[in-house]
Amino acid sequence: MEKQIRHEGIVESVEDGLVRVRILQASACAACKVAARCHTAEAKEKIIDVVADGRETFRWEKGQAVTVSTSGAMAGRALLLGFGIPLIIMLAVLVMALAAKCSEGLAALLMIASLIPYYICLWLFRHRIAGSIAFHIES
Repeated sequence: MEKQIRHEGIVESVEDGLVRVRILQASACAACKVAARCHTAEAKEKIIDVVADGRETFRWEKGQAVTVSTSGAMAGRALLLGFGIPLIIMLAVLVMALAAKCSEGLAALLMIASLIPYYICLWLFRHRIAGSIAFHIES
């Protein structure tokens, strides 16, 4: 059975085909019993957009408690797009710049600048990516 990633949340708004759910994303230590005294625990509120067909949006109301889920494979794909590929690009550019006898400062600037086209491409294809990485509201 495929692992599901679930978050409890509150419906913020319901629009045509889109349900916005506010979740509390907690770090691993935020759930710890000692977290209140530790000062390293952190938690962030996030808004998740859940695409639903027109008939399904009538099931949800603002303020309703829901569970939002996605598969582990989709989470892995999101991590790869957000962190894995940029790391590979940065390391490749760094190695090439240092092999071309660039100074370390210039190599660092080239490494950081190499991410600009990647994130522009992510932004241009955001709708296609959103279609492949989706959340669902569990009933």
